[in-house]
Amino acid sequence: MFTRPTLIRESVYDHLRDAILNGEFQPAERLGEVELTERLGVSRTPIREAIGRLTQDGLLEGTPGRGVRVRVVSAVEAQSAYVVRETLDGLAAALAASAHTDADAGALEATLSELEAASSEDYREQTRLDLAFHRRIAQAAHNLPLLDLARDLEQRIALVKHQTRIYNSHPQTAAQHRAILKAVLARDQEAARRTAALHVRTFAALVMENLGVQSV
Repeated sequence: MFTRPTLIRESVYDHLRDAILNGEFQPAERLGEVELTERLGVSRTPIREAIGRLTQDGLLEGTPGRGVRVRVVSAVEAQSAYVVRETLDGLAAALAASAHTDADAGALEATLSELEAASSEDYREQTRLDLAFHRRIAQAAHNLPLLDLARDLEQRIALVKHQTRIYNSHPQTAAQHRAILKAVLARDQEAARRTAALHVRTFAALVMENLGVQSV
């Protein structure tokens, strides 16, 4: 049975993690304990514990004499992350094409429709829904180890997205989202793998260009 302090700690951790992934806190932004306790209305203890966990997760990093800040991902790490994501997203899409349920199909369609309807000027909402769509594909694969790997990779990708602010409404990537969904719903594993991998390569090239390095 969970005790109330445990629930508070988990709630604080989840709130801060979501705030970072959704871009409420930007890369390199410093997070102060005092400000966070006032903002969330809790004591410093759950704040400190959440900060420690988020640092271990790779979302926060310590800055000498200045506390912690949202971690800044290097160009090398970003490039490496997209290399892994190309393979992982391709596998997730292929497995989802085979294993998805009717409920998964409905959730995928609903999430992508929300993404397509999001304002082209609302970067944070676009990013939130883009991550949610890819997360839905991983969930539709019904493979727990893959879902765990996807969750960790999503954190790095979210940080990169907020650093580079590449819009998900880019015509080419938007069309690729639809192609991925079409292949998954058609239960075409090879097409799902191929279109998902192509999508990652396309978006990675935009990100690498923004970071001033050769694309993956």
